[in-house]
Amino acid sequence: MSASRPEIAELEVTKLGVRGDGIALHEGRPVYLPYTAPGDRVRARLGASRDAGRAGTVLELLAPGARRTPACPHFGTCGGCALQHLPEETYSAFKLDLLRTALAHRGLSGIEQEALRSFPPGTRRRARLALRRLKNGETQVGFHARDSHDIVDMRACPVLHPRLVALVAPLRKLAAAFLQPRGSGAATMTLLDGGIDLLLDLPRHPDLSLLEGLAAFAHAQDLARLGWREGEKGVPTPAAERRPARAILGGVAVDVPPEGFLQASVESERLLSELVLAGVGAAKHVLDLHAGLGTFTFALAARARMHAVDGSRPAIAALVAAAARAGIAQGISTETRDLEVRPLLADELRRFDAAVFDPPRAGAPAQAAALAASTVPRVVAVSCNPATFARDARLLVDGGYRLTRLVPVDQFLWSPHLELVAFFER
Repeated sequence: MSASRPEIAELEVTKLGVRGDGIALHEGRPVYLPYTAPGDRVRARLGASRDAGRAGTVLELLAPGARRTPACPHFGTCGGCALQHLPEETYSAFKLDLLRTALAHRGLSGIEQEALRSFPPGTRRRARLALRRLKNGETQVGFHARDSHDIVDMRACPVLHPRLVALVAPLRKLAAAFLQPRGSGAATMTLLDGGIDLLLDLPRHPDLSLLEGLAAFAHAQDLARLGWREGEKGVPTPAAERRPARAILGGVAVDVPPEGFLQASVESERLLSELVLAGVGAAKHVLDLHAGLGTFTFALAARARMHAVDGSRPAIAALVAAAARAGIAQGISTETRDLEVRPLLADELRRFDAAVFDPPRAGAPAQAAALAASTVPRVVAVSCNPATFARDARLLVDGGYRLTRLVPVDQFLWSPHLELVAFFER
C-alpha cells in the first residue's frame, strides 16, 4: 500500500501565535507556520494536529509580508530564535500582546503596560549547547533545530556575547577528543565577571588523559572554571579552577555554583534591579522570595534589612558567604525553603514592609495566595512567564492589591518569551 500524498495548500498568514509562529486559516482551522510573518503568502505542507489546528511546514514563500532580513545565517533552521525576521514594530507589538493576552485570560484587561524595555544583541551571557560527533568523525556544536534532535552546527550567533561565540570553534575540537562516533554530550557556557565558566556533560567518566586535556583546554582558552559531569544528572566536578567563578550582584562578588541561576545578561540584570528598587521604595524590612544567589537581595541591602529565601541550598550558601566577605551579613538573614511546599504564611509575612518574588517559569501560586492573605504593603513581582504571572497577579488582586505598574522587559531577544516587573500595593 503506497503512502498517502502530502497535503499541500497556499495560505496567507494573518497573525502570530504565542510561540511566535505565523497563523493562517485552512478550512476554518488554524495552521501554525514557523518563521513566517503577518502578510506572508506561502505554499505549505500540512502536518499533524496541533492545538485547535494543524502544524505546517513552509515549502515556498510566494509573497513576503511584514518581514526583514534576519541577523543570523542559521535563522530558519536553528531553534534558538523564532522572531529575527520581524520588523521592529511588529516584533514589539507581538511581545506586548503576549502580556496583554495573558492578563485578559485572567480577567485583568485594561491594565496599562509601559513601553517594552530592550537590550542590544550580543549580550546574552549563558548558553547550553548540544555536542555530537557524527559517524564520519565530524563534530557538531550548537543549538537543536526546532522540534528536532538535529544540531545546527554553530558558526555565528548574534544573540550570545562574542566571548561565548569565540569559544565554539575550540569547543568543537575538544568535543572530538571525548566523543566517540555517534556520541553526544552538552556544554553549558556562562560568562562571569572573572571569565567563562564551562560545564561539560560527558558520556562517561573521564580518564587521566582526558582530565589533563580538559585542564590544558581551560588554560589555553583562559577559562575561569571548567567542570564536568557524567550525563546531565551527574554531580559537577571541577577539572580546572583558575580564578574564582564569580558574578558581581548589587556590587557584591558572589561565587556562582555550577549552573547557578543568573539573569540573561548584565544589562537586563541591572534594569531589573533598578525596577525592583523603585518598586520597594522606602521599605526597611524586605523579603526576597526565590532569592537565588542574591541578585535583588544585594541590590536592596544598602537601604533595607533583607530576608532571602530560596529552595536551593548551594544558592543560599553562596549568598551567605558573599555577604560575609562583603561585611554586610548583619543586615541579611537567609532561609532554605521550598516555597511551593511551604510558602511563608500571613503571620510570618507580618514583619515585612515589602516583598519581592522572582519564581521560575511555573510561577508561585502558593506563595502568591499567602501574600494575598497578608498585610504586606508592597509586592514586586518579577516573572519570565506572562501566563503564570497573570495567574499569580489574579490571586494578589483578589486579595486586595492594586497592580500599579507593569514593565515588560525583552530579556530573551528574538524569542517568544518575555520578562516583566510588576508593582502591587495595598
